[in-house]
Amino acid sequence: MIAPAANLTDALRLFGDPTRLRILGLLELAELSVGELARALDLQQSRVSNHLRVLREARLLIDRHAGRTTYLRLAALEDAQALSARLWSSVRAEVPTLPEFAGDVARLQQVLDERRAHTTNFFDRVASEWDKIGVDFATGQARQRVAASLLARPLVLADLGCGTGYAASALVGLCARLICVDSSAAMLAETQKKLEPMPLGTTLELRRGTLDALPLADQELDGCAAALVLHHLDEPGPALREMRRVLKPGAGAVVLELRPHREAWMREELGDRHLGLDPHDVLRAFERAGFVDARLENVDDRYRPKRRVPDSEAVSAADSAPSLSLYLVRGRVPSGS
Repeated sequence: MIAPAANLTDALRLFGDPTRLRILGLLELAELSVGELARALDLQQSRVSNHLRVLREARLLIDRHAGRTTYLRLAALEDAQALSARLWSSVRAEVPTLPEFAGDVARLQQVLDERRAHTTNFFDRVASEWDKIGVDFATGQARQRVAASLLARPLVLADLGCGTGYAASALVGLCARLICVDSSAAMLAETQKKLEPMPLGTTLELRRGTLDALPLADQELDGCAAALVLHHLDEPGPALREMRRVLKPGAGAVVLELRPHREAWMREELGDRHLGLDPHDVLRAFERAGFVDARLENVDDRYRPKRRVPDSEAVSAADSAPSLSLYLVRGRVPSGS
């Protein structure tokens, strides 16, 4: 609780000094360190500090400490000492008429220009390393939430053949309803553990079913993804036809897949039916299923599956883990369908 004003005489004396008025006028324009403020005023820092002490006692300033530097800004009027705040509100419009203030503002602009140049120079120096030192995030959800905030309407999206929620994790926060479909109840349970609690405004639904008989209504979805799923199926056609059925007109589907490879152990240990799929075969399957604007895109990522091996062999197995090439195919349901 802020103490009441001492008396009218003290409050009037506070604003009777033109230097204090100049300080308040500059701090209304920008948050400044004590050194920056002294430069803008063209005064010795010790002299400025004496005036700052008086303004702090009147509850007109707020300090922000950054390392060894203290930055100052004006307190919100409702948080300042009541009488001082009312007086400042009355006189603030007259501060630009002080003969020194035009020079103060010009020097302030120079101070701010130098501050911006210093910041720009710093980022110029570290730009080539920034991806290594400044963009490592724990989950990657922050970027997805930024994208989600730009979507104009509530969406219903689905991760088909969700497994433990690899693709679903990238959809969290992007939609009003996120539906995860898998034939394995255990996989769905793992997805639930990974994704809950969901962001405010998003509902998670778990549905058990196969890709060739999706537990979804006709035209229920605004979009769907199937990540590293089609190579587990006998052939992709039935699953793609089901995707088209459950998508609204104009909605899109995307499939992430492996290019053909020679890691035969993945049949036994990861349940793969095919050692990757030819991307052009998948593209043609999209077109045969009735998708339009189907396109093939390269993915700047690699799939690195791990073999299930005894702990004693884990290090050598990690050293020899494959790094498999990925691609995606996407298309959309015709708008008039």
